[in-house]
Amino acid sequence: MNRRVFIKNAALVAATAAAGYNRTLSQAAGSAGPPEHAPNRVPSDLIDSNVYLSRWPYRRLPCDETARLARLLHRNGVSRAWTGSFDALLHRDVSAVNARLADECGTEAAGLFVPFGAVNPTLPDWEEDLRRCHEVHRMPGIRLHPDFHGYGLDDPRFARLMGLATARGLIVQIALGMEDPRTQPPTARFEPPHPGPLVDLLPKIPSARVVLLNFFRAFGNNRVLLVRLSSLQQVAFDMAMVEGVGGLCDVLRSVGSIRLLFGSYAPFYNFDSSRLKLQESELTAEQVTAIRHGNASALLQSS
Repeated sequence: MNRRVFIKNAALVAATAAAGYNRTLSQAAGSAGPPEHAPNRVPSDLIDSNVYLSRWPYRRLPCDETARLARLLHRNGVSRAWTGSFDALLHRDVSAVNARLADECGTEAAGLFVPFGAVNPTLPDWEEDLRRCHEVHRMPGIRLHPDFHGYGLDDPRFARLMGLATARGLIVQIALGMEDPRTQPPTARFEPPHPGPLVDLLPKIPSARVVLLNFFRAFGNNRVLLVRLSSLQQVAFDMAMVEGVGGLCDVLRSVGSIRLLFGSYAPFYNFDSSRLKLQESELTAEQVTAIRHGNASALLQSS
């Protein structure tokens, strides 16, 4: 056999083998169904109650660009994300912050982001900001940052804000600390506001709907406070700062009446942190449904 014939036959054998291998792969892929990363394997029923747009004031965060954050949330089955703006923490022109937030939520990701505007009751004419959130931007709720804005929940201005927001049928989210004070710049440390005054205030506003964001980092070990707040039908909690393996089980076991909402605190926290909390906890199907979207939907429908 000469060299030319040998090379020709070798090429024919290699091509035949490759064709057979490709047919085997195709058959295996067809029997195995769609790949693991296929979008239809992720249920798209998740309501994330704790998301932010724009920039964290002190450093860049992964996925702090709206389009990248939207892709992350979509990949993980989030259908609605209740969204505030990091600009609200330090910007004094709250009206402009809320206008930008509403515009970005309206133009990005086809309704994924649901804007929750900021109101700072220590600034002049904050009532107008509240009115615009409701009447102009058609927001379902507002998000308050008393630590950055410098007031406590026993402040008469906060009580007035709660009354006016409730009269408008708005959900009030209260962020109880945005970051561990130990990691904040020395000249910009903000202690989380204590939620204890809500125990006396909210029974006077029976129609109020309150979500306590980031509660569990600073106050999760205070079981007496948790039980007292959970006894108020107006109060729900997000789960972003529940810690420990099986932490959700521990919370639900110790306080059976608590209303937990899924919250990722993205992009400040890695989204996988909250996703894995649901997977690692031994929850009933009813509890998973309530956390994923049931409790949040009930809040929206009670307006």
